[in-house]
Amino acid sequence: MTWTIRPPRAEDQEVLAEIYLSVRRETFVWVDPGKFHREDFAAHTNGETVFVCAHESGSVAGFLSLWPEDDFIHMLYLKPEFQGQGAGTALLHALPEWPQHRYRLKCLVKNRRAKAFYLAHGFQVTGNGTSPEGDYEELSFFPV
Repeated sequence: MTWTIRPPRAEDQEVLAEIYLSVRRETFVWVDPGKFHREDFAAHTNGETVFVCAHESGSVAGFLSLWPEDDFIHMLYLKPEFQGQGAGTALLHALPEWPQHRYRLKCLVKNRRAKAFYLAHGFQVTGNGTSPEGDYEELSFFPV
């Protein structure tokens, strides 16, 4: 499958907000879904670099947001129908200087599928903590 990674366009904002809202509600079943709102996407990505992953059909499959100052991957969200098809890998590979650069992220412990994805891509557990959504592990990618 062919993926195009590009900056977000104005017309992407509603689709990205919907992906963020729906995937959070579907994945984080242990959190009250009423705590998630469509407006969260704009607020939670403010000041971040967003990468959009588009399917060869042109439809938006998902996105990655990066806080560049800390090399921190804040979010990687994909529509369920595109998960497991290489879109997440394409987003990681689009990061500046990947794989020669160190990146880190926080992954909720209960989000086992996401953790398995990151571990399969060379991330290692380097810490842990607690957030309002639950316990998390800090994962770091060390350059090859």
